[in-house]
Amino acid sequence: MKKFDIAYNRHCGINKPDIMHLFDVSVAEEVNRFHKTFDGYVPTPLADLGHTAKTFGIDGIFVKDESFRFGLNAFKALGGSYCLGRYMAEMLGKDIAELSYCDLISSEIKSAVGEITFVTATDGNHGRGIAWTAAKLGQKAVVYMPKGSAAERQENIRKLGAVCEITDVNYDDTVRFAKQQADENGWVLVQDTAWEGYEQIPAHIMQGYLTMAVEAAEQLGDKKPTHIFLQAGVGAMAGAMAAFFRNLYGFEQKIVMVEPDKADCFYQTAKADDGAIHAVGGDLDTIMAGLACGEPCTIAWELAKYCVDAFISMEDTITANGMRILASPSQGDKAVISGESGAAGFGCVAEILTNQPQIKQQLKLDENSVVLCFSTEGATDTENYKNIVWYGRYADK
Repeated sequence: MKKFDIAYNRHCGINKPDIMHLFDVSVAEEVNRFHKTFDGYVPTPLADLGHTAKTFGIDGIFVKDESFRFGLNAFKALGGSYCLGRYMAEMLGKDIAELSYCDLISSEIKSAVGEITFVTATDGNHGRGIAWTAAKLGQKAVVYMPKGSAAERQENIRKLGAVCEITDVNYDDTVRFAKQQADENGWVLVQDTAWEGYEQIPAHIMQGYLTMAVEAAEQLGDKKPTHIFLQAGVGAMAGAMAAFFRNLYGFEQKIVMVEPDKADCFYQTAKADDGAIHAVGGDLDTIMAGLACGEPCTIAWELAKYCVDAFISMEDTITANGMRILASPSQGDKAVISGESGAAGFGCVAEILTNQPQIKQQLKLDENSVVLCFSTEGATDTENYKNIVWYGRYADK
């Protein structure tokens, strides 16, 4: 039987957290201003899958296609670039609003900040974003990846000049190893998951993702979504997006967080509903490599508890189906090349609309619904992408 479970959040809209203001529209606009100063910045496309929506029996589906972001095939450079920019600005005693990319690479600022080594753990896209930003800013990056990481993703990071090694432990233990290396070597840990005592840098990374949200809102114009589906690993992207859209629209929309069933720490935490955060251990064996995280970012959970209506845990076949539909949508819609993690939100929508009538009714998905999803990566593991989309691997059983 297909694994697909939902936990509804009875805390949604109750007890607004103090950090909500960090993700309001004015902050998003400032983050976007900073990103616009980088060479090669253009807003990524918002795919209008209107014909596919009609096939599913709803009014609209929009998919933000992050495969075009800075030529890196994923959204993660948004968080890394803003965070590293903030870090360097604070070293100089300046506000990031005073600085541009050109300022940060000037000889005066490089002389003032000296040589910095940024270190991180990643399933691929975050590390590539940190490596890209460090190279752009004339700094160094060291990246650690969990066991089972794709060689292609490692090579893409190394091509950007970073040191990149694959460990023999899972993602969460790789984060701990990266922190140990930072402590021992005097490096700067740049991680998008937070814990007690390590919150400022993850918050800045999360704010960096807001460029994606503000672009989507501008591209939608007057067409407000009724439902927003957000995939989560540590939850940094999903938490930031959920907070932004609550600040922008209020509670008009249903916001749903989606995870792989082998790494569903937000779902497990929401399901337990006992005031504690629940981690998931083991190998976290899922094709959604970018979501294979067993411990929630504490900031992201604080936001999700207030902003998210429901949490879904789903098996790999569902995101695989999403990849295939996006690659070959209904006639008249443009294809979206979406990787295993990128297609999770859309795959979840397709599953609900075709196979989950009770959940469809509970979430009020009907002929008037307009859905917004974020395809956070393209085909970052091209061999696996072909196996899934071309040859039918992970098809429904």
